[in-house]
Amino acid sequence: MTNALLHDWTTPFQLAPFDQIVDDDFAPALDTALARHTAEIEAIATSDQAPDFANTVAALEAAGETLNQVLSVFFTVAGADSNPAREALQRDFSPKLAAHFAEISSNKALFARVAAVWAARDDLDLTDEEQRVLMLSHRGLVRSGAALEGADDARMQQIKGRLAVLGTQFTQNLLADERDWFMPLAEGDMQGLPDFVVAAARAAGAEKNADGPVVTLSRSLIVPFLQFSPRRDLRETAFKAWAARGANGGETDNRAIAGEILQLRQERAQLLGYASFADYKLETEMAKTPDAVRDLLMAVWAPARAQAEADAQILTDMMQVDGTNGPLAPWDWRYYSEKRRVVEHDLDEAALKPYFQLDRMIEASFSCATRLFGLSFAPLDVPLYHPDCRAWEVTRNGEHVAVFIGDYFARGSKRSGAWCSAMRAQAKFPRTQTPVVINVCNFAKGDPALLSYDDARTLFHEFGHALHQMLSNVTYESVSGTSVARDFVELPSQLYEHWLDVPKVLAEFATHADTGAAMPQDMLDRVLAAATYDMGFQTVEYVASALVDLAFHDGPAPDDLMARQAEVLHQIGMPDAITMRHATPQFAHVFAGDGYSSGYYSYMWSEVMDADAFAAFEEAGSAFDPERAAALETHILSTGGSRDAADLYTAFRGRLPGVEALLKGRGLAAE
Repeated sequence: MTNALLHDWTTPFQLAPFDQIVDDDFAPALDTALARHTAEIEAIATSDQAPDFANTVAALEAAGETLNQVLSVFFTVAGADSNPAREALQRDFSPKLAAHFAEISSNKALFARVAAVWAARDDLDLTDEEQRVLMLSHRGLVRSGAALEGADDARMQQIKGRLAVLGTQFTQNLLADERDWFMPLAEGDMQGLPDFVVAAARAAGAEKNADGPVVTLSRSLIVPFLQFSPRRDLRETAFKAWAARGANGGETDNRAIAGEILQLRQERAQLLGYASFADYKLETEMAKTPDAVRDLLMAVWAPARAQAEADAQILTDMMQVDGTNGPLAPWDWRYYSEKRRVVEHDLDEAALKPYFQLDRMIEASFSCATRLFGLSFAPLDVPLYHPDCRAWEVTRNGEHVAVFIGDYFARGSKRSGAWCSAMRAQAKFPRTQTPVVINVCNFAKGDPALLSYDDARTLFHEFGHALHQMLSNVTYESVSGTSVARDFVELPSQLYEHWLDVPKVLAEFATHADTGAAMPQDMLDRVLAAATYDMGFQTVEYVASALVDLAFHDGPAPDDLMARQAEVLHQIGMPDAITMRHATPQFAHVFAGDGYSSGYYSYMWSEVMDADAFAAFEEAGSAFDPERAAALETHILSTGGSRDAADLYTAFRGRLPGVEALLKGRGLAAE
């Protein structure tokens, strides 16, 4: 039987033939793909032709097609639909892939050819995009250690291999803790819970083969449980389990793994001549330096902490009226904050949630893309990797643009969080290829599935990433779509969240699950008025995480990372009733890979821009202003990383923004 992973796909839109792929295909396919890629790289490195852009840099761009095809399928299912076989494969693949790419970056003949093209760049008559691709190729090799020699070169390869193994272990440990823990609920334990929480608990119990409803560590279930359960003892049990992910002792404990990762990152940075890993990592971002990141975070921290402390006192008073003495605890905040929201904004999550049906919010995200960019979406009936997945063809003026796949529901085989990935990125070289983009979320199942307002925002956020991929219009895949600076990549996603708050969008798509009636105008007004409610809490839990991430990487790695975490939180005056959004043992953004290491601040850096960017539409008089929409696509969504991020934003807005728009948008600006 042939291995479908190793052949051209003749399926509609050249989608992965998931119905023809089994887990036993992955290992032999990877071995073959690695061998093919090695041969392609060796042919480039040993060419007897004088190095130029076409035979060196462009040739590197064209190499690895089979490897990309294999890995696009594997990492899709490993993240969104894992099983023991796939977890074992991931543990095996991680060091193999790390060694493979380390061998490429240490190939001196290859580096010499790229360096020669770089040295001659002014005489090559390259396009702007080709100049950018050349710069990134040369810089990437230098930063990966291509210029190292001897023992330093060998040590760098060892570090990369070990980091790959540790990142995989961290991810799988966290998944195991999230998958294995659940708290059974007796019928009496569900008193006070809204119907949608009860339904989600029953569905979770069925998925766990439990004898009745359960609370799991899926955010889409545990957060509403913490919001609504009047049982403080159960809230405490659930919250402590949630906070203990990755720190329960035994085989799944991530603390020693995270500590070793920090030590190896620091050693890696020093081998490359940097004082710290943060200096190394931030050099290529918009922020450039740790000080610039810290300045932004602390500018937001002070007003956010002040607001959170004021809110904490109000919630404490409410708790004491209920007869509970003592300090407000982390498992109390969401419960009393929800009660306060009902009082102050007359918004009851249980009454609000039926207006946020998953299907209607998907329609809303599509409708906004239609009005802004002329995109159309038609359902596809194609084999996918899980029955929960849905697919659409995306067109514009009858022309195919992309395939979009949505995988929206939480399940035990899926890692937590939400993300966007491209199984195939847009490119025009070495052949024209259109994107295949996936949004993965962890919403609670229901009939119909209902979202919280935050869930709906998450859906819009991830679809903003998808638009960045689908509207890409560049030549080379290495600068396509979301291949941009880490602190720029969140701009399109966070900007798209703003369209959820457009009154006309809510008026059309926020319809009641039972009656089909539109959200009443007075409720819609209250929803929008409460958009910044509890923003002190949300900002504090995020900024604290970002500051701990920065502190871990800005200087020598700590001997005791949990003590260092506690020290940072003490220094900034972390409120007692709020915890980090992601404590160190569960901080997958930072420790599952290098992506957001020393870079968790990126969401806030991008938020400075997204608040200012949406203001451009407001200044034009319409959230759907066609000129602003065209400029957004031209200068940001279609350009990928083909130009410097600061230049792209300036081209769109005419200037770079300040922090004031962010503070105003979060309701934290001084009166």
